[in-house]
Amino acid sequence: MCMELNFEHLQSAHCENGVTRSLLKNIGVHQITEPLAFGVGAGLFFVYIPLIKINNGPVIAFRTMPGLIFKRTCKALGIQVVRKKFSSKEQAEVFLNECLASGHPVGCQVGVYYLPYFPKEYRFHFNAHNLIVYGKVDDKYLVSDPVMENVATLSSYELERVRFAKGVLAPKGQIYYPKAAVIVTEDQIKKAIISGIKKNVYNMLHIPVPIVGVKGISYTGNKIKKWRDKLGLKQAGLYLAQLVRMQEEIGTGGGGFRYIYGAFLQEAYTYHPIDDLLEISKKFTNSGDLWRTAAVQAAGIYKGRVGSQEDFNVMGDYLLEIAEMEQQAFKALSKINWRS
Repeated sequence: MCMELNFEHLQSAHCENGVTRSLLKNIGVHQITEPLAFGVGAGLFFVYIPLIKINNGPVIAFRTMPGLIFKRTCKALGIQVVRKKFSSKEQAEVFLNECLASGHPVGCQVGVYYLPYFPKEYRFHFNAHNLIVYGKVDDKYLVSDPVMENVATLSSYELERVRFAKGVLAPKGQIYYPKAAVIVTEDQIKKAIISGIKKNVYNMLHIPVPIVGVKGISYTGNKIKKWRDKLGLKQAGLYLAQLVRMQEEIGTGGGGFRYIYGAFLQEAYTYHPIDDLLEISKKFTNSGDLWRTAAVQAAGIYKGRVGSQEDFNVMGDYLLEIAEMEQQAFKALSKINWRS
């Protein structure tokens, strides 16, 4: 069997942004960049869920739920989407092969632990990674993973293993792709930018739950100050390691997502020349810088270089400062007078 579609591999900072950009470009929507996909898809988020554990640490996420960036971007642009999950591995493989045979490269949600082309230090049990399968030659599937510089291949067994990884956010063989080629106008993109910003403002400021959005960042900062006494230094260090892993090693994490959102607002300015967008963009860049500073502090604790209560207080205060910074930025976005 030989099915290799005409597909251009594009490297990106974050997997789902990259999959979204590449799949849309493949159907002729060339205007969507990685920052536009992230912003239109309202990808910026924060949630801290202590009751659910990944790798023995609490769930801490800096992006929206897997799949929503692609779904929201396509919906905002009037693009129909095909999305399927499977209980049968055999049916999942048959459907994938049918998609390729009919000319559709497809996005797949996978676990990273068994991806053979990933460096070993990045392989752990995380099931919200996204990649594109664009062909098959003999028993090798052709893979465009947006966070990798070059394309890769996976055997049928290797692909099945990551598509049906177990645990939190188990992908269940999930496949998704745009149903058909469309023409996207500049007016559609302008409207999609506004709707994406309004959705992100709501998600970060107005969801009435204390563990999400800017409230969630503050909540986590205050919890960190209590971890040393409550959990003990070793376990508290492991929790901080989990925060840094989710922030810096999965996609682009806390700091990187803020940089991408800042870039989105700069690109939004080309469609909506409102000076406030450029000023608010700087606030997200500053937030990204502070997230990176917080990661260094956390690394110092879990690696044992520091570990006093004051060190945990400093770490918690970084998050409180970030929460205030992002609250101001999103409030400023909420007040923009869209003139078109």
